[in-house]
Amino acid sequence: MSGLAATPEGVQGGDVAAQQHFAGLRQPWQSSHALLVIPVVLILVITVVDIRSPPDVHLGPALVIAPAITASFAGPRLTGFIGVLALAAQAIIGVFHGGLATTNHIVQLITLTVLSVLVVFMSAVRERRSRQLAQVRSVSEAAQHVLLWPLPERIGALRVACLYLAAEDEAQIGGDLYAATRIIGGVRIMIGDVRGKGLSAIGEAALLLGAFREAAHRHTSLPDLAAALEQSVTRYLADFEPVEETGERFATALLLELPDDDDITRIISCGHPPPLVLSPGRALTVPSLHPAPPLGIGETGPEGYTIDVLSFGAGDTLLLYTDGVIEARDADGDFYPFETRAAQWSDAGPESLLHHIQRDLLAHTHGRLEDDAALVALRRESDIHRRRHHGRVIHASGFGHSS
Repeated sequence: MSGLAATPEGVQGGDVAAQQHFAGLRQPWQSSHALLVIPVVLILVITVVDIRSPPDVHLGPALVIAPAITASFAGPRLTGFIGVLALAAQAIIGVFHGGLATTNHIVQLITLTVLSVLVVFMSAVRERRSRQLAQVRSVSEAAQHVLLWPLPERIGALRVACLYLAAEDEAQIGGDLYAATRIIGGVRIMIGDVRGKGLSAIGEAALLLGAFREAAHRHTSLPDLAAALEQSVTRYLADFEPVEETGERFATALLLELPDDDDITRIISCGHPPPLVLSPGRALTVPSLHPAPPLGIGETGPEGYTIDVLSFGAGDTLLLYTDGVIEARDADGDFYPFETRAAQWSDAGPESLLHHIQRDLLAHTHGRLEDDAALVALRRESDIHRRRHHGRVIHASGFGHSS
């Protein structure tokens, strides 16, 4: 029976999470209060200097700087509070320089009031947009966890790490995808790339992920699995593909089957780039595959797919990726030298390998990707580790159940 039990440890964990949540709310509040010292001191300095200055020197208009600065780090309430302080300071200056009834001070008070109101209004707009952005991020993260389930750190004798970099700002998911599932005697993994990028490609990505998670357990051979995915994508496009985009929507995919009792991997490529095999000592192998057309291009039966078999022994790392990695360009238009860079870190574990690639890739593109990018690193463990984890069955959802 799966599920979570309400244990004392779980309750304690909930209390800790609640405390961390409220601490996170208090931190921006406390930071805003600490920064309030800046506009308050500014108001005091301008007021004192203006009072001590000759009558023909007017520094009062500079008081508007105080609410303007406050709006950069605080909400409309604190900004309005500083605006009121600035108005009070302007009134004090007026008392010391001929009285508030003078035309000059009346104009300055009216001007400062109007500008302070505008600053408060802009602060309110900014805060509202910040809340909307936070909500969008929350929805995006929820969509990512629902559609693109995180892969477990270990599947059978494999250590696994994954990385997703979305091209669109504030997006957490796009047209790239990956999934893994435990089958009898091995593991099946898919990495794919739906045409398009960002949020517009989520529909096709969700369809392909769902089709793989269901079909991977129903079909005994990889060609049958590939044909089933082709049928699913074709049916989807027939129902939902816009007329003006007929024939332009498709998905590339790489299907892998890794047996538990054999140091090989079986691969079918549906128009997807081949994986890299990294071996200790900076050795790199780029296999030559026999790719079939991408999914959704045309009806392809099981006989239209060729299985390529690669050697994948203990200590090797299989690096899967989408074309967003190899087609990433720098400011001069040069492609990211993926194979050369990956070979430098062939001795690193899956997590460390992807960490190096992520940092290097973003440095190459100056932090801006033109297309979504996804990577999955698989390290086959030694026989000792394989026997140690022999009884563990892990499903595509990433949750493990002891058998």
